[in-house]
Amino acid sequence: MTRVAAIDCGTNTIRLLIAEADRDQMGRPRLEVLRRRNEIVRLGQGVDRTGVLDPEALERTLTVVAAYAADCAELDVAPGAAARRFVATSATRDARNREDFVAGVRRLLGIVPEVVSGQEEARLSFSGSLLGAREGAGGGAQGERAQAPRLIVDLGGGSTELVLGVDAPSAAISLDTGSVRITERFLTGGVTTEAETAARAEVRGLLDGAERVVDLSAPGQLVGLAGTITTVTAHALGLQAFDPQALGGAELSPQAVLASCEAIVHSTAEQRASWGYLAPGRRDVIAAGALVWSEVVSRVVERTTAAGRPLERVITSLYDILDGIALSLVPAQRPAEGAGA
Repeated sequence: MTRVAAIDCGTNTIRLLIAEADRDQMGRPRLEVLRRRNEIVRLGQGVDRTGVLDPEALERTLTVVAAYAADCAELDVAPGAAARRFVATSATRDARNREDFVAGVRRLLGIVPEVVSGQEEARLSFSGSLLGAREGAGGGAQGERAQAPRLIVDLGGGSTELVLGVDAPSAAISLDTGSVRITERFLTGGVTTEAETAARAEVRGLLDGAERVVDLSAPGQLVGLAGTITTVTAHALGLQAFDPQALGGAELSPQAVLASCEAIVHSTAEQRASWGYLAPGRRDVIAAGALVWSEVVSRVVERTTAAGRPLERVITSLYDILDGIALSLVPAQRPAEGAGA
């Protein structure tokens, strides 16, 4: 087994996964998790407006990177890119001063962070989600529907990835929309009728473009990843706190998802503060995230119904891009003894 460390740095959160990685008897990569950490640092604060990383946001993020470097040392993760991978996504892609961030990560962690494209982000998200498909997420699907493509939606702070495929991506697109970006563009003054209408129009326009790349009538399963979607699911399930056992692989009707999205979009600050499953750093952007998710779910329901295969369930996966990053570090399978002789 190889001990690996994966770090995913998005617009709103930075997360660490340290795991033992190897392959099962069929050659598929697998992970034995040793530590997971998640911090909301809002690296993408203001990037959509200014085009640069805010100095305070950069400092917050690098402080957490230093802590993650200490975790790697404590758990004996080997130095270097063979065992450590740091992936930075939407906010860093968009920032003109991203080299300040790159230099800080290199100094603290000893590796160069990869500012990946939206396509690579989508590929990693799909790869990570397959762990959930193997280990129970979406286990209720049977027969023909289980063989239909799944649509993976990774809804982040600055971008949202749509990836269609069965065992590998067949089509993917990264959209410049997410909980932080929509909040900063439209909802800084709250969810007024005018602001909500404008935000929904933008998301719908992006989905119109996405449909030229990804067939939204094709999926037999819709699988949602990341914090916004787990929050919506927790709300729909009536949870009192974040409960991985209840959330991982949870299956809800589209109607239940849309009802919770609607309630979250129009929730009060007091209501959001009372939800034990909602981290404080996500409270100010969750309405925007729920709005984006509601538009995606509505569009897929509309398209699959028109195609005569109405979507029945929306699945929540706790396996996502972070797991995909860790899986990318699993060594290639060694040839069987005597192979090629």
